[in-house]
Amino acid sequence: MSYLQDFLNSLPFWPFILLVLVFFSVKIVNEYQRVVVFRLGRFNRVAGPGIVFIIPALEWIRVVDLRTLTTPVAQQETITRDNVPAKINAVIWSKITDPARSIISVVDAPYAVVQVAITALRNVIGRHSLDEVLKQQDDVGNDLLLSIDKVTEPWGIKVERVEIKNVEIPESMQRSMALEAEAVREKRARLIKADAEFEAATKLAEASEIISRNPSALELRRMQMIAEVGAEQNTMTIIMMPTEFVDMARGIAKHMTTNG
Repeated sequence: MSYLQDFLNSLPFWPFILLVLVFFSVKIVNEYQRVVVFRLGRFNRVAGPGIVFIIPALEWIRVVDLRTLTTPVAQQETITRDNVPAKINAVIWSKITDPARSIISVVDAPYAVVQVAITALRNVIGRHSLDEVLKQQDDVGNDLLLSIDKVTEPWGIKVERVEIKNVEIPESMQRSMALEAEAVREKRARLIKADAEFEAATKLAEASEIISRNPSALELRRMQMIAEVGAEQNTMTIIMMPTEFVDMARGIAKHMTTNG
């Protein structure tokens, strides 16, 4: 111990004090941070990034993170404009744009943003119907963003994005929506079938008009249909040939015999 005391006594006193002062007066601030410097309790300046010098015992600092903060909003029970109860949670992306105001104007800025978001979520959902909440979530999110940012702007906090994460509705409403969706699908299927039948009827009408101008074509089509039915049923079919066809066949046979 005597050797240690002798060593300490041999050290120069002022360099040691100077080293301590430098240690407490120099701060290293990261690129994504800023420090709010207070002197004797009053705001003095915003400093950083890099090396920041402060006066020990007279100045102290509060470090502020400027990166975007992702904050979840716990599930809230709300009522839509058409009186449907819904449980909704959301996610907020925000960042500090004014370090001084974020320290001086509000206590615990991230917590304050969440509380504002909870109130805004209930108010905004109350101005939209259930269909809008389910189908137009981007528009609802933009309304939430504007409502929240209006409150947080004086605190030096910018809300960059708000998204609705999940929407829960009562089971009875889910069943009703499922029945409605099924009815819409059935309606669409019937319309498609009706369009197909209309198109087929139009084509048949055009075909009948063409055939009516040539009776022989009608007989040929009838024979083709009878042949197809016979082939499908694997049965023998007796056909009553019109007189015109018989006379025509006789004439062709006679002509071939004469030429032969």
